[in-house]
Formats: sequence, structure tokens, C-alpha cells
Amino acid sequence: MTKLRLRTATISLTAAAGISLFGLAVPASATPPGIPDAGTARGYLGTLTVAADGSMDGYSREKFPHWIAQEGNCNTREDVLKRDGENVKVGSDCYPTSGTWTSAYDGQKESKASEVQIDHIVPLADAWRTGAAKWSQDQRQAFANDLKDPQLIAVSGSSNEEKSDKTPDEWMPSDAGYRCDYAASFVAIKHQYKLTVKPEEKKSLEDTLGKC
Repeated sequence: MTKLRLRTATISLTAAAGISLFGLAVPASATPPGIPDAGTARGYLGTLTVAADGSMDGYSREKFPHWIAQEGNCNTREDVLKRDGENVKVGSDCYPTSGTWTSAYDGQKESKASEVQIDHIVPLADAWRTGAAKWSQDQRQAFANDLKDPQLIAVSGSSNEEKSDKTPDEWMPSDAGYRCDYAASFVAIKHQYKLTVKPEEKKSLEDTLGKC
């Protein structure tokens, strides 16, 4: 079992029990679906096309319609808030009325849904300059609202704003314990959507995954 899988298994067991290894109650950390193990992520990374970033000409977040309606009364943001929080209760409109969220990027805890931000692991701007500029609007909408792959995660506003549209060679979570999951998620999304990576980005991902 890799360190990545061991860490994930430990988190799952302690979160399910609602206790830490020291017997103290702990909020759940965000757990996007489909995070590959380090070996699989390294394999995916080897298949990615390495190329310089493309132009940002024409880019706009509006070209990636997000927080669209999902099943029931929920939109994408609300689904992620429910998934990544602990003891989340929602109103008839699906908006969380209470709960606790722990940002995997920096460990910051929030008790108000309005203070939690939903991050795209592969930023929309980075997707644009690495292949999404050629996609249809429907393809970009699917990317921006992907709940099946490890693309969306509930995090603190400060970490999300610090990350912005940076790639792993420019930014990593301040919580070193989450860097393996972050790198594996990033690679999985680039692989899933056939996006390119620049040389320094690939090197940073190789170095991070090599330590997992």
C-alpha cells in the first residue's frame, strides 16, 4: 500500500468513527471522488502531452458555466458542500444551514457555508490555456461541474485565493500531508480531459508523486 493510500485509509477510518487517533472529535476533510494512488497517477503523468501554455486570448470564466443545477434542488456548489462537510444540514432549497468544513489545503475550519469556497483542482484558466479553448461550451460546462472526478473541493477562501489559477510548479497546499492527494488529483484531471502540461509543471508533479 502506498503512502497515499495508507493516508486515505487512515482518514476514512477515523472520519467514519468520528474520532481522531487521540480520541478527540475531528471535522471531516474534503474527499473528492476518484483520487488515484500515486503509482497510477505517475502512469497518467507519463501519458500527458508536454507543451508550452497556450494563449489566454478570449478567456472568461463565463465560458465555463458552473454551479449548474444537479439532481433535486441542489446545484454543483451545494453538492460539494454537502459531500465535503461534516454534520451538514440543508434547507428545502438545498443550501447548508449548518455544518463544519475543514480545508484540506491548509487545515482551516469553517462553520458557515458562505465562508467556504469551491476550488477547481485544475483551474479554469489553466484548462483554457492547455486545451479547453478549443472545446465547446457544453464541454467546458461539464468540466467546471465535474462531480465524478477529483476536480472540485471545498476549501478555505484564503487558500483558494492564494492558489488562483496557479499550477503545481507555482503553488502547493500549505498542508504538506495533502500534497500527494492534490498532485494525484491534478494529474487525474489533466489525463481525463487530455490537457497538456508545461515542462516545469510536469517536473513538480513528478517530484511530489515520487515522495508519496
